[in-house]
Amino acid sequence: MKSGKKTVIFCDFDGTITLSDNIVAIMKEFKPEGYEAIMQRTVNQEISLREGVGAMFALLPSGKKEEIVDFVVRRAGIREGFREFLGYAKQEGIDFYVTSGGMDFFIDPLLAPFDIPSGHIFCNSADFSGDHIEILWPHPCQEPCRNGCGMCKTTVMRRFPEDRYERILIGDSLTDFEGAKIADLVYSRSILTDKCAELGVKHVPFQDFFDIMNDMKQKRQQGVR
Repeated sequence: MKSGKKTVIFCDFDGTITLSDNIVAIMKEFKPEGYEAIMQRTVNQEISLREGVGAMFALLPSGKKEEIVDFVVRRAGIREGFREFLGYAKQEGIDFYVTSGGMDFFIDPLLAPFDIPSGHIFCNSADFSGDHIEILWPHPCQEPCRNGCGMCKTTVMRRFPEDRYERILIGDSLTDFEGAKIADLVYSRSILTDKCAELGVKHVPFQDFFDIMNDMKQKRQQGVR
C-alpha cells in the first residue's frame, strides 16, 4: 500500500465477477428484432454505449422482466474466488466497489448472497412501468469524460482523489479502459489485457479472484504496488 493512502477497489461486473457478459447474453437469448444492427454500431463505436444499450433494451417488452432475470441468474456464473476475495478485502480494510454498465434488476439478485452494501454498487437501473424496458442512467459522465458511458466508471473513480487513495481497477473489456488509465494498478482479463499491453498501462492479468488475492498479498508483503 502506498504510504498514507487508503486502498480502494473498483470492480467490473459483466465478464469479471460473472463468467460472461450478461447484456450480450440477454440479447442473444431473447433476440428482439433489430438488436443485431444496434449492437454492431455500439461495438464499432458509431453510437455511444449509453445510446446503444438503451436502444437494445427498448426492444424488449417489460413483461419479460422475470423471464430475463431468471435467465441471467441461472446462467451467469460467479467467477471462482470472489467470495474469498471479498473476505480478504474486508480483512485488510480495503473498500470494494462494483462499477458496472449492467442493470440493477439482474445485478442485485446475483450479488445478494455476498452482502455488498448497496452504496458500494454503481450500476444502471431500469423502468418496467411502460410497454418496453427503459434503461435509467443514475451515474452519467461528468467532465472531463464525454464518452456517453451510461454508468461512467471514471466519474465514480474521481470521487476518490488520487492524492488520498490508491485506486485499483479490476476489469475485462474496453468499457474499463478509461478507468484503467487513471488507476494505480489494473487487474485485467480478455480485451482489457490486450489494450493495456498495447498502450503501456500497468496491469496484471488474472483468471480468477484467487489470482488477484494472491498478487495483492505478495505485493503487500513486499511493501510495493
